[in-house]
Amino acid sequence: MANSASATASVRSSNAIVRSRLRKNAIIRALSIAATVAGLSLLAWILGDLLFKGFSTLSVSLFTMDTPPPGSAGGLANAIIGSLLITGIGILIATPIGILAGTFLIEYGRGSTLAEVIRFVNDMLVSAPSIIIGLFVYQVIVAPMHHFSAWAGAIALGIIALPIIVRTTQDMLQLVPDALREAAYALGAPKWRVIVVVSYRAAFQGMLTGVLLAIARISGETAPLLFTALSNPGRTTDMSSPMASLPVVIYNFAGSPYADWQNLAWAGALLITFSVLTLNIIARSFAPKTRN
Repeated sequence: MANSASATASVRSSNAIVRSRLRKNAIIRALSIAATVAGLSLLAWILGDLLFKGFSTLSVSLFTMDTPPPGSAGGLANAIIGSLLITGIGILIATPIGILAGTFLIEYGRGSTLAEVIRFVNDMLVSAPSIIIGLFVYQVIVAPMHHFSAWAGAIALGIIALPIIVRTTQDMLQLVPDALREAAYALGAPKWRVIVVVSYRAAFQGMLTGVLLAIARISGETAPLLFTALSNPGRTTDMSSPMASLPVVIYNFAGSPYADWQNLAWAGALLITFSVLTLNIIARSFAPKTRN
């Protein structure tokens, strides 16, 4: 009888523990689902408002005419051209430096003190506020030159993109099996050729993904351009002069009291949003597939 009572008590205790865990699991699951629904609902609200107000302003003139004075017809052609130039040159500056730095960390400096210092500095740059980078470039380039320029804006965006490319290159090269390198060395290939032909080829998709993500990261930056490229109401390709860009035009027009400028700001925001979305989709399509 004593053993039977002890077994019954043990079963009841075990059932109570199971019921308690199930209740906790149900509560956590409900909270997780509620948080997910709340986040997705907020995102859907923002995107819906952006689509509704942005699509109503889309027209051919948006891509052919420059930013207008208040009360006049116009578009965002100068800002679109400026954004493409500044972002493109910024990526051209950051990509080779980032790839070479990531290559050094894995292929040459693995385990060295210098590599650890570079990783630490790179991690700091990843989390650095963009406005700080804009102020730095302003002090180093804009202030000594005594005028704003698109070159300064491109350098600021390049600095922001650099740590993303370094980190991605480092991670992708680290995934390349050492056996591939050793096989190439066994065939008599020099180190530089092993890196270019073996390591880069194996990590190409991931490295390209990092570059695309860096473009998406900097394409909507406003603060660095306010301190460097500023803006320009006209269309120009002169990188040594101030140049308009979509983020700065959106910032200026969204806070204006003029309805036509506000409509152009909504259209510009829609263009940037879909550009970033497209780049992220392309980056995911190029990302290496994980096999289970």
